[in-house]
Amino acid sequence: MNLDALQAGILLPAFAAGVLVLLTHVPLGAEVLRRGIVFLDLAIAQIAGVGIIITHALVGEAAGWQAQAGAVTAALAGASLLRWTERRTPERQEAIIGVAFAVAACVAVLLLSHDPHGGEQLRELLVGQILWTTWRDLLPLGAVSAGVLFAWHALRLKASSMGFYLLFAVTVTASVQVVGVYLVFASLIVPALAAGGRTGRGMAIGASGYGLGLLASALLDLPSGAAIVLALVGAALVASRMGREGAG
Repeated sequence: MNLDALQAGILLPAFAAGVLVLLTHVPLGAEVLRRGIVFLDLAIAQIAGVGIIITHALVGEAAGWQAQAGAVTAALAGASLLRWTERRTPERQEAIIGVAFAVAACVAVLLLSHDPHGGEQLRELLVGQILWTTWRDLLPLGAVSAGVLFAWHALRLKASSMGFYLLFAVTVTASVQVVGVYLVFASLIVPALAAGGRTGRGMAIGASGYGLGLLASALLDLPSGAAIVLALVGAALVASRMGREGAG
């Protein structure tokens, strides 16, 4: 155990990034569960990742805005396509989403197969690099979160299927570059599943998971993304158990 690794300058920005992600992902996750399209986030996150990879392949080490543009373009295209398939064959939508994820994942592997740093890029895409987050990095993530929440509640875009898909694409694009594909999925589904649609309870579960995961990662020198995912699941199990005991 390494107590020297408990550095506030690293852990606090990472925790703040997790809270910003949860602010949008908890309500979006509840809607995903309601619609029965659980793997939509994995598919859109993976498609956004392909957009980033393609951008890097075309322009080299892309500047931030170029990577963002590539990710957003790919995610919006993927979301529009999946919305179209939902209208055409709603009964097969979950299967189509799964196929979209598998295709995007394989495209990413093929694009990176001849890149000497491809393995590292693929790992970062999947598990993220939240511990590298700085306070300055939170500004664009916070702006996206505020815009999505405004559109979600004030403009009521969640009532529109296309609005939901487009908001989902923008949200996931912003978060996947900070926390990675696995944490995007866990942040969307785990708190919402354990909270039963109650946003406040989902936020508490999610914040507990991020906090415990970051502490475990620092103290035990573990990969932060994987540690947070497991901590989120642990916090959800404890909350579910407490909820059942309270109801009993």
